[in-house]
Amino acid sequence: MSAPQLALTLLLTPLARAALIGLFFRRQPAIAKALSLAGATAIAILAGQLIFNTADFTAKAEWLTLGPLTVSLGFLLDPLSKLLLAVVALVGLLVHVFSLGYMSHEENQARFFGCLSLFMFSMVGLTLADDLIMLFIFWELVGLSSFLLINFYFEKPAAVAASKKAFIVNRIGDFGFLLGIILAYWAFGSITLADIAAKIGTEPSVVATSIALLIFCGAVGKSGQLPLHVWLPDAMEGPTPVSALIHAATMVAAGIFLLCRVSVLMTVGALDVILWIGVATALFAGFTALGQRDLKRILAYSTISQLGFMVAAFALGSLLALQSGADASLAGITGGVAAAMFHLTTHAFFKALLFLGSGSVLHGTHHEGDIYRLGGLAKKMPITFATFTIGTLALVGCPFLAGFYSKDAILILAYQYNPAVFYCLLLGAFLTAFYMTRLWTTAFLGKPRSEGAEHAHEGGPLLSIPLVVLAIGAVFAGYAWFYPEALRVVPEAAHHLLHGDGHSAAMIGGTAAFVVGSVLGFLLYRPGSNTDFLQVRLPVVYQLFEKRLYIDALYDWYVAKVQQRFALLLNYVDLIGIGGFVRGVVGGGTGLVGLAARALHTGSLHAYVYWFLGGAVFLWFLATR
Repeated sequence: MSAPQLALTLLLTPLARAALIGLFFRRQPAIAKALSLAGATAIAILAGQLIFNTADFTAKAEWLTLGPLTVSLGFLLDPLSKLLLAVVALVGLLVHVFSLGYMSHEENQARFFGCLSLFMFSMVGLTLADDLIMLFIFWELVGLSSFLLINFYFEKPAAVAASKKAFIVNRIGDFGFLLGIILAYWAFGSITLADIAAKIGTEPSVVATSIALLIFCGAVGKSGQLPLHVWLPDAMEGPTPVSALIHAATMVAAGIFLLCRVSVLMTVGALDVILWIGVATALFAGFTALGQRDLKRILAYSTISQLGFMVAAFALGSLLALQSGADASLAGITGGVAAAMFHLTTHAFFKALLFLGSGSVLHGTHHEGDIYRLGGLAKKMPITFATFTIGTLALVGCPFLAGFYSKDAILILAYQYNPAVFYCLLLGAFLTAFYMTRLWTTAFLGKPRSEGAEHAHEGGPLLSIPLVVLAIGAVFAGYAWFYPEALRVVPEAAHHLLHGDGHSAAMIGGTAAFVVGSVLGFLLYRPGSNTDFLQVRLPVVYQLFEKRLYIDALYDWYVAKVQQRFALLLNYVDLIGIGGFVRGVVGGGTGLVGLAARALHTGSLHAYVYWFLGGAVFLWFLATR
C-alpha cells in the first residue's frame, strides 16, 4: 500500500466506523463499543505505519474547479503532522479504553462512540490537510464533533447551553479564519501552503499581517484565547472522556498546530499581537482558576492558561527568528514552532491524565465534583491519587518531569526576547503551581467531606490502565529519547533551547515559581479545610476570580441588552418598514394594477375593437405632437 493510500485508509477508517454505528448499530451499544475500540486500535496501527515507515510526502487529487480556483483533496505528511498524529492516535486510543468503563452505565452509548469516531475522523483530516480549504473543512468538522459531544447529555439544560455557546463562539473565530483564507487567495492566487510559502516574499507585509491575524482568529476561538475563551470552561458539561480528548489533548491544540502550519505568513506586527494575547490569556486563566470549586472547571482554566503559554511560545520563537534574519520555511522547525509543539505534546499527556483522573474521581464518588466536598481520596483511590499527583507535578513544572522541560523552553525564549514577557510568564507558572496545589490538597488529602467521598472507590482496570500509561508519558515525554526517531525533530529542537542563552536564569526562575507556588498553596490550603482561604480573607478578590473577572457577565449583558434589542429593532423594521411598505404600498399597488387589467379582459370582441381603436388614436396623437 502506497503512502497516500495508507493516509486515505487512515482518514476513512473512523468515518466508516461512525457511519456503521450511526446507520446500523444505534440501539446495539455492545457492537458500537466493539467497533469503536477496534477502530481506535486500527487508527493507532495505521498512524504508526504512516509515521515510522513513511517518508515525508505531499499528495493531492483534484476535487472541484471554481473558475481559476482549483480545490484538491490532499495530504501533507511532515514532522508537524507526524507529531500531532501520534498524539491524536495514542490519546484517542486511551480515551476509548477509558470510555468503555466510564460510560458503561450511561444510556445512548452507541451515539457517544459514534460521535467520538466522527471526531477522530475530523482530527485526522485536520492533521494531514495540505491546503487552507481542507484545513478549514476539517476545522469545522472538529467544531461540529465537539458540539455533538458536549451536547451528549441533551436532557440537561446546562449541557445544551454549553454546546450552543461553544458552537457560536467558535463560529466568530472561524469567520475571521475564512476571511483570512479569502484574502490569502486574493493576495497569492493559491490556497496551497507550499505555494503560499514560495510567494510570500513578494507581498507587502501589511497583506501578510492581515492574513496572519485573520487566520489567528480561528486559533483564538478553538484554543480558548482571550476574548473567545468563554466556551471552554462551560464545555466541561460534556462527559469527562470528551474533556480529556477534545478539550485537553487534541481539539484545543489544533489552534496551536494551525499557527505552526501557517508560520510562513507571520510578520512582526502580527506576532506582537499574538504574543500579548497569549500572555494575557495565560495570566487571566491562572487567576480565574483560583476562584473555581469544580474539579473539571479548574482543569479547564488550567488548559486555557497552558494554551496561552503555547501561543506565546510560538510568537516568541518566531519573533527571535525574524530578528536574527532567519528565513521562514514551511517545513522548518523554528524555536517558536519547536517550543509550542513540544509543550503541546507534553501537555497532551499530563492534561489528558488529569482530566481522566478527574473522571475517575467523579466515577468513584458518584459525580461529586466540588473539591470542598471531596477529601480523603488518597487512601480510597490510590491509583488515581498516584497518577493524578504525577500529572499535577508535570503540569506545575516539577524538575525532571515532562512539563519542566517544555515550560522552561518557553521561559528561555521569553528571557531572550523581553524581560517583561519573561516575568509575566513566570507569574503564570507560579499561579499554576498555586492553584493546582490548592486542588490537590483539598480533593485528595484530609478527611472525606461528603457521602460520595466517604464511599469512593477505584473504577477498575478500564479506568486505571489509561491513567498509568499517561502517567508514564507525563514523566518521560520531556526527554528527546522518549520519542521514536521519526518524531524526534521537534523535541530535539526544543531541547536545543534548553542550552541556549539565559537557560540557567530561566530554569532557576521556573523552579522557584514551582517551589514557591506549591509551598504557599500547601500552607494556605491545608488538608481538611472546608473553607477557601481567599474566600475568607479576601472575599472581594475571590469573588472577582469566581465571576471570571466578569467577562462572561459582560458577554451576557451585551447579548441581552445590546444584541437582543438591536435584533428586536431590526425585527420591527422588517415588519413595519419592509413588510408594511413592500406588502402594503408596493404589493397593494401591484394588486390594484392587476385588478384594473383584469377588468379590461371582458371576452367581448366589440370591446377589444373599441380599445384597439382608442389605442391607435392615442398613439397617433402622441406621434403628431
